Amino acid sequence: MKMRNILICVGLILGFSANTRSEEIPIWIGTGSRDAAGIYLVKLNTDSGKLSQPMVAGEIGGAGFLAKSKDGKFLYSLCSEEKGSVAAFRIKDDHTLELINTMPTGDGGAAHLAVDDAGKILLSAQYGGGSVTSYALRADGGIDRVTATFEHEGSGPNPQRQKAPHPHWIGFSPDQSYAFCPDLGIDQIVVYQVDHETQALVETERRGITIPGGGPRHMKFDPAGAQVYLLNELIPSVTRFGYDAETGALEQIDTIKSLSDEAIASELRVTASEIRFHPSGKFLYSANRGHDSITAYAVAEDGSLSVVEVEPVRGAWPRNFNLDPSGKWLVAAGRHTNTLTVFAVDQETGALTYSAVAANVPAPICVEF
Repeated sequence: MKMRNILICVGLILGFSANTRSEEIPIWIGTGSRDAAGIYLVKLNTDSGKLSQPMVAGEIGGAGFLAKSKDGKFLYSLCSEEKGSVAAFRIKDDHTLELINTMPTGDGGAAHLAVDDAGKILLSAQYGGGSVTSYALRADGGIDRVTATFEHEGSGPNPQRQKAPHPHWIGFSPDQSYAFCPDLGIDQIVVYQVDHETQALVETERRGITIPGGGPRHMKFDPAGAQVYLLNELIPSVTRFGYDAETGALEQIDTIKSLSDEAIASELRVTASEIRFHPSGKFLYSANRGHDSITAYAVAEDGSLSVVEVEPVRGAWPRNFNLDPSGKWLVAAGRHTNTLTVFAVDQETGALTYSAVAANVPAPICVEF
């Protein structure tokens, strides 16, 4: 009887320990340096916010931006092969990567890519070439073929940065019916239809018109899929659009500056880089290079934004950042300082607190959970 009680107590203790054990989740880091070996892997402790020692997950040149398939089986990356390609990797049990194949973009190096929820279509946006490309994906995650390429046209009022089209982001609508490409060079969001039968994009005449000289860079849908939030790179700010899911139309609502006029007008070269929603949808964040900070916004019930705070990233040139799926932690990538820094997220206000946790990765430019 005593032995039975002891075994029950041991079982309860072990069960309690298992239930309270913190989780370590993988983060893949895309890099923007010739000195980097490729895509790096670091793990985040969801209880403490600590990062594991970074390791190389997959060797490839010019890894750049990353996109994980919704089922978590594959990771897609930009790469520098054949003067600009996209690459497909299989995610192994230990979270390292096995290269499946690569495919040239056909128009030089890309700045961003995205994969649809079904894992059948990959998209890339070529900043220098001024084009977007769609690719058919195989059942094994590999890239089968290019299905369409479209060249953008136009220019903008900024003579240094907007002489020609510069597609900077590509992504799907929540229902996967449309794809959107903010083009920094022409101050427009170009709208495409998605043909799931041919695994290709289809050109439309629809455009989201952005603020003149703003330089649209990245965008995100709100969790309800009713509004779009566009980050303007050249005039650090967020422009909000109403979204019609039936037609793919975007209607500009308002714009809020990411930083004070003094900060934007300073001698620092201040440009915006990334925008992300908190999983709850209550907060929005954007990164400011040069100022080297993250701006936190509160999202009102009607979708309007107000700035909560501007938090230094404790690094230089934050080209990218991301939040873990729980929304407890934000990881910021300082490209010029080769750093990943971790911040705790206040779940009531959205404010960020530096956790004094950092790791070193060569020129990190993409943080993918």
